[in-house]
Amino acid sequence: MSNIRLAVPSEAKKGEVIELKALIQHDMESGFRRGSRGEVIKRDIITRFECELNGKTIFSSDFFPAVAANPILTFYHRAEMSGTLTFRWTDQHGESWQEDAELSVT
Repeated sequence: MSNIRLAVPSEAKKGEVIELKALIQHDMESGFRRGSRGEVIKRDIITRFECELNGKTIFSSDFFPAVAANPILTFYHRAEMSGTLTFRWTDQHGESWQEDAELSVT
């Protein structure tokens, strides 16, 4: 269902502040729109985003119906250790999607 795109540097110097970007393709239906025949389009939104480094949360955000389709997040992290960054989105039904990226800190 989803297509995830990440912008993550593969390397960083210890103490460097790095920019992380994460996008997921998702319609983010608010439940307030109507179809061409006047029927209500059911609500279908992502409600939570989390980014972890080696299993420890470094950034999280809750989403609400006003968030646009294909949400993109940009946030910053001070690179202190190498490891796996896990980017995870969860929808209102509990379904989740994730993508990993490796970060090497020197």
